[in-house]
Amino acid sequence: MTGDFVIVDDLVPGIRWDAKYATWDNFTGKPVDGYLANRIVGTRALCKALERARECAESLGFGLLLWDGYRPQRAVDCFLRWSKEPEDGRTKLRHYPNIDRSEMVEKGYVAARSGHSRGSAVDLTLYHLATRELVPMGGNHDLMDSISHHGAIDVTPVEARNRQYLCSIMEASGFNRYDCEWWHYTLKDEPHPDTYFDFPIT
Repeated sequence: MTGDFVIVDDLVPGIRWDAKYATWDNFTGKPVDGYLANRIVGTRALCKALERARECAESLGFGLLLWDGYRPQRAVDCFLRWSKEPEDGRTKLRHYPNIDRSEMVEKGYVAARSGHSRGSAVDLTLYHLATRELVPMGGNHDLMDSISHHGAIDVTPVEARNRQYLCSIMEASGFNRYDCEWWHYTLKDEPHPDTYFDFPIT
């Protein structure tokens, strides 16, 4: 790792993580290039903001569960190659039930240049501190569908309220939301706004 990048849980105690792209539980159906360890990496500035978010969430009875942070460019390239492969149906029902995999880039769910590769974007959700159970959000991580958009009308009032909790926590802590994905937030003041890194997560 470069000097400004750290393993997030080393600097943000009490945070939970499950690095989906280091596992078989993601839209490609297998571990992704560049994810050699199930850890979340980010810039020090990201960690500082996440610590604020963790404290804010805790005051409301929530904890933070991270699914992704820094993403090597080679992983983004892997996504792009995968999107052009023939459909095999293995992950379609769960992750992109209403679009073709070839539409993921056009629809804004996969980008050739991802903010994650700059080290200051994060995918995350909330869980209840009392029970450790995930908060219902009306769709899982990387559900590439309009129901994942902020303001989606097909979620329940409880799910909509929970999304708003997360949004309020993150925006108050220095993040911008991504309208197509309720789980994706990017640091407003990125330390590397024009640099896309490619070192692996080890």
